[in-house]
Parts: sequence; C-alpha cells; structure tokens
Amino acid sequence: MTIKAFRQRRADLVREAQAIFDLAAKENRNLTSDENARDDAIGAELVEIDANIERAERQMERQRSVGAAVDGNESADHRSSGRNDGARFASLGEQMMAVARADHPSYRSIDPRLIAAPSAGPTGMSEGIAADGGFLVQTDFANDLLQNTYEAGEIASRVNRIPIGANFSGIRMNGVDETSRANGSRWGGVQAFWTGEAQLKTASRPKFRQIKMDLDKLTGLCYATDELLQDSTALAAWLYQAFSDEFLFKIEDAIVNGSGAGMPLGFLNSGAVITVPKESGQLAATIVAENVLNMWSRMPARSRKNAVWIVNQDVEPQLYQFNVKIKNVAGTENVGGIAAPQIMFTPAGQGGNQYATLMGRPVIPVEYAATLGTAGDIMLVDLSQYLAIDKGPMESASSIHVRFIYDETCFRFVYRFNGQPIWSVPMTPYKGTKTQSPFIALQTR
Repeated sequence: MTIKAFRQRRADLVREAQAIFDLAAKENRNLTSDENARDDAIGAELVEIDANIERAERQMERQRSVGAAVDGNESADHRSSGRNDGARFASLGEQMMAVARADHPSYRSIDPRLIAAPSAGPTGMSEGIAADGGFLVQTDFANDLLQNTYEAGEIASRVNRIPIGANFSGIRMNGVDETSRANGSRWGGVQAFWTGEAQLKTASRPKFRQIKMDLDKLTGLCYATDELLQDSTALAAWLYQAFSDEFLFKIEDAIVNGSGAGMPLGFLNSGAVITVPKESGQLAATIVAENVLNMWSRMPARSRKNAVWIVNQDVEPQLYQFNVKIKNVAGTENVGGIAAPQIMFTPAGQGGNQYATLMGRPVIPVEYAATLGTAGDIMLVDLSQYLAIDKGPMESASSIHVRFIYDETCFRFVYRFNGQPIWSVPMTPYKGTKTQSPFIALQTR
C-alpha cells in the first residue's frame, strides 16, 4: 500500500471507532462485548498502520535528502526538451490511468513512465513528487490543459502572464513608482528640459517600487467513474473539459475579486481601483448615461484601446435601454430643456460583432461581476495592466478512497499561480484633478 492508502485506512478506522463510542453514548450504555472486541482490533491495526506510516515517512525523507537540490519542474522541463517515444504517455488519459493505478492497492508496481531519475536523460516523462504522492503531468499535456484554460477565458486571456522558471517560487521586479503625470513625476521622476546652448543640464532620475509575488496553489478535484477509467480517449477529453472549466472559473474570479490572502489580489480589492460615484438622485439598481460617461473619463487615454466593459448579465437590459430611449439620472429625456447625454451602444451580433459594444469597446458578461445595483456590476478595465505569474508543469495525484462507494476515482491537479494589478494607486493626470486608473467600477446604487 502507498502512504496515502495507509493514511486513508487510518482515517477510516478512527471514524469507525468514533462511531462505536457515539452510538453507545447516544444509547446511554457501555460498549457491548462485540464492540469492545472491534475497538481492540481497531487499536491493534492502528498500531501497525502507524508503524508503516512512520517507516514510509522515513523513506520519503531519505528521498528528499538525496534530491533536495533538484527542482522537479526543472527536471521535467529538461527531459521534455528531448524525445523518447518509448518512455512517453500517448495521451493525458493514459497517464491518468497510470496515476490511478499507482494509488490502487491491487497494483504492485508503479508505471515506470511516472517516475524518472534525473540522470536518466531527456525522456519527456513526469517527475514523481514523493512528498505528497503526486506526479507532474507530462509537460505537453500540462501545456495543452493551460492553453485550453486561458484561450477559453475572456478575462484570463487578456492579462499580462509571465511564466516563472525552475528553482523560483515567485517574482521580484522593479515597477515604476508613477502616481502623477505632472512635471517631475512621470516615470517616478524622469524629467526633460528645453535647454539653450551652453546652459546647465538639470539631472533627474526615475523612482521605482518593488513588485513582489509568491506563487499560490490552486487545487482542482475531478471525479471519474470506473467505466470512464477504461477508456483513455474519453478520460482525456473529460479531464480536459472539467479541469479547464473549473480552473478558468477560479482564476478569473480571483483576478476580479481575489483577496490577496493565499490567492491573487483581484483588481476590485486593490488600491488601484477607482469607484465612480453614482449620480445625485439616481434610482436604485439603475445605470444611466452619466455613469458610463464618468467611468469612461477616468480611463487613461492610452489604456482605452485595450479596455473592455465587464458586466453582470443583469446589467444588460439597462444598457439596451440606451438605444431605445436615452435617459438621464431623473429618468426623463431632458431636464430643464437640457437633453440627456447620448451613449453609443451597439447590440451583440450587429456588424458581425461577438459582443455588444459601449463607447466602442466590447461589453463582456461574466459570472464574477456583482449583481445589478452593487459595486462591481459594471466595470471598465484594461486587463493588460494586471500582472499574473504561473509555473508548470502541474502536479497530479489520485485517490480511490474519496468516492469509493460510488465507484469513482478522484483526480487532483495542482497549479501554481498568482496575480495583482501593476498599478498600486490611481494616477493624477498632467492637467486636471480627477485621478485615472485602468480599473474603474461604479458605486453601489
């Protein structure tokens, strides 16, 4: 049995023993002779299991001490640069079948393609993770999984993503400490002067701030039936779909709403976001033309070409009203003879566009936006100003115990990722008093 199987068996026995005592307490009685005998048997088996776990942990510590200087991701990347078709899995489904069998007590050995010594040369195989019983997903399969994840995401596909190399767990980089576009503040202090002949040159220098991020773990679980485990092609297709969809959801939700504690910092919770106030007298749960214009005016001109509107679907009926009847904050077409502002809104499908457009920029409905009337229901963002880091290959592991009574095997995938806005605070423009930012939201109404 693997150490995971020993630990699972130990947990099962402890639960069984607790159930015996709970039943006796509920019935307000002592243990019966059969219950005493079973508790004694459980105790004896736990002693044996604890000894086996301790023995396995000693061996794992020996393995770690031997391979401490080797980064599993680096080894897998090095090996994947070569080619040895005899030592590679043909598909993700085939590899996951091998992972599932490695955890099954009826199989006496692990598929050698799951584990490769660093000295074995470039084989493109996965590296065993002895510390937690997992295996690195073969590099090409991992890349395909991540490609599917990011290509399907309207938010994730737009962020500035940087891969982290082997032997590193995060990033430290200098960012320009620019909070104002006034003279002497651009690029944190770079300044140019019109200088006459023979006049003294004035020195200036930029100011930097350090951007620091460490990789966090995103762990996904997938459940496969025993029938699905018999067909590697179907298993691969199912895992690609299930894994990509779930990881995409968690990544994009974190980019928008993340707390920054053990997960990415979402732009809505960052110091860079600007929350545009609602209009005086504005009705609850409405969006009016003035809101849109005010949000647009706070987006830096150089970011507008990349900007997109991110909205909750509850917001869409409000936007379509702009083309039916342009309303102002009071809900009428004009007040005191002053016409309400005109907003350019183009419905989805018109002109062959996949998305509706507002002020010429795509309107993308997502699940992560707040419901209508709440801050974050409509956002104007330039996602190229959001920095994300990640590291692969991913780790995978399996368990036959989590859903044993349902004849299902649990697959676990671990992806290391983090992110935060590049901007730390909004920017004061060169001329003007209202700050600007690539992350704009509308106040709760």
